[in-house]
Parts: sequence; structure tokens; C-alpha cells
Amino acid sequence: MVNAKHLATFVLGAAAGVALHKYLQTEEGEKALSDLKDKANQFKGEAEGAIDKAPEYFDKLKTEGAEALKQYFPGAEKFLQDFFGNKAENPTPPPSEPQA
Repeated sequence: MVNAKHLATFVLGAAAGVALHKYLQTEEGEKALSDLKDKANQFKGEAEGAIDKAPEYFDKLKTEGAEALKQYFPGAEKFLQDFFGNKAENPTPPPSEPQA
């Protein structure tokens, strides 16, 4: 069911699209679009660089995080070893499936 609110939204959206199209045909609009494309390419390059650096960053985070944990929480390493060590020594058996 189409009500007045939906119809008004559609008309306003179409009007905005027409206005944007006319603006982009002007010299100022073309410059704005060119600037937007340049910014997008810049962000794309930065994102690609961040992806390339991610493994190095996470390795650094892992080693520095472990060092900080040892320095500021000296009992944490023993606690985690005990906690995970006990889990590995006494694994919980998987639930058995009911027999049909």
C-alpha cells in the first residue's frame, strides 16, 4: 500500500537526484566530482597499505601485549597456563547422541 509519506519520499528523492545531476554538469560540480574521486583513490591507497601492514601490526601487538601482560600482571601467565593446561588434560567428552 502506497501512502502519502512514501509518495512524498519518492518525489523528494527524485528531485534531489535531478538537482544533483544538474549540479554535476556545471564546472564547479565537475571539480567537486574530480576532488571526490581523488579522495577515494587516496583512501583506497591508504586502505591497501593498512592491509599490507596488518600481519606485521598483529605480530607486534602479540609480542608487546604478552610482554605488557607479564610486566603488569605477573600471575596472568601462570593462571592462563593452569587454566588452559587443565582443560587440555581433562577435556570434556563430547555429548553422546541419543540412540534411535
